[in-house]
Amino acid sequence: MKQLKSVVMDELNVERTLMRMAYEMLERNRGADNLMLVGVKRRGMPLAHMMADNMHHIEGVRVRVEEIDTMRYRDDLSEHPHAPDNGGNSGIGDITGWRCILVDDVLYTGRTARAAMDALMALGRPKLIRLAVLIDRGHRELPVHADFIGRHVPTGRTELIAVRVPEYDACLDVLLYETDPDKFVAQNHVII
Repeated sequence: MKQLKSVVMDELNVERTLMRMAYEMLERNRGADNLMLVGVKRRGMPLAHMMADNMHHIEGVRVRVEEIDTMRYRDDLSEHPHAPDNGGNSGIGDITGWRCILVDDVLYTGRTARAAMDALMALGRPKLIRLAVLIDRGHRELPVHADFIGRHVPTGRTELIAVRVPEYDACLDVLLYETDPDKFVAQNHVII
């Protein structure tokens, strides 16, 4: 059982934040040359496309956008016995020499980010890998940090962050939920 605690970001706030993050990425990369946004399946992909659209608006250049599936690279793979053999990433092609920015919705324990880096490294040797997240909620279990952060949202272990995107939820916002501590299962976000 979960109960809505607050609206962390409404649609306008998310849009402004994604625009700010796009500017930061372009500034750090000194433009859009050799830059690839890699959306972490599922909600990272729509966020990557929104950032790429913002970069196109700023620079007038289309940034390459790809999607990566971390399922095969999760350290809890035994819980997912039907993960695809190729990790769902065979269509990306060689990423050697690209400046890759992994884009995800929520950074929590760091396990998804680690799996995404492993999945990328299986496709080649990128020039660099950076991490962009809309929400950093803390509680890291691995030494992972984001290079581009939309917002820090300190949370309790029984709280859940839900990033909702139009492709899956018909809206764009970020919600904070409180869960029943007796029924709590650790996870970084919920799918509504």
